Amino acid sequence: MLLIAGLGNPGSRYAKNRHNIGFMAADEIHRRHRFSPWQKKFQGEIADGVIDGEKIILIKPQTFMNLSGQAVGEAMRFYKLSPADLAVIYDELDLPAGKLRVKTGGGSGGHNGIKSIDAHCGKEYRRVRLGIGHPGVKELVHGYVLGDFAKADSEWLDPLLGAIADNAGLLAKGENNGFMNRVFLAMGGGQHEDRKQAAPKAQSHIRQARPAKPAANTPETGPMADMLKKLFGSKD
Repeated sequence: MLLIAGLGNPGSRYAKNRHNIGFMAADEIHRRHRFSPWQKKFQGEIADGVIDGEKIILIKPQTFMNLSGQAVGEAMRFYKLSPADLAVIYDELDLPAGKLRVKTGGGSGGHNGIKSIDAHCGKEYRRVRLGIGHPGVKELVHGYVLGDFAKADSEWLDPLLGAIADNAGLLAKGENNGFMNRVFLAMGGGQHEDRKQAAPKAQSHIRQARPAKPAANTPETGPMADMLKKLFGSKD
């Protein structure tokens, strides 16, 4: 069994925030597969289902982001799960928008939801980091993550969420690299694999600088011409 926790803040006020991309991913997995209806439990909303033969529990903590670990920890204790049975989906400032990375363990990167889960659940769980980009300076981070996605972001956000949901079975099976590769390809990553056309071979700068050798001219008149005519005869 895998517990997938999508992180965010509860309530319509935060629903479209960049900080809520974890909730959005959990909702998309729920929509695309035959999961049970959401129900309130473990200080969160949970639903269960099966993807590619793997049992999955989805949880969206309703404790607000900074206390996410309370809800996730309660669910883990109830189902008797270890950190290896947990995958957490959340926003990552240090990844470009639309990029995805999966890693096991590591630091929180300053993410308060991850800090809380580390404290309640241990650190050796899978972290599914979804890039939202960075506003550029630290002072703008708070407003940026609690701001809504722009309309233009749907060009990468919708395909990303769809790819995560479509390939969640690989995540459940522990095939992290396969999961990342499938999402990468779904996001048009294959374009980066194209080989560049070979550039024409450059000439040596010495050869470029050297003037072309003029063609040899045969003298038409004068002593030399007369001598050549005597040796070889006239061309006429």
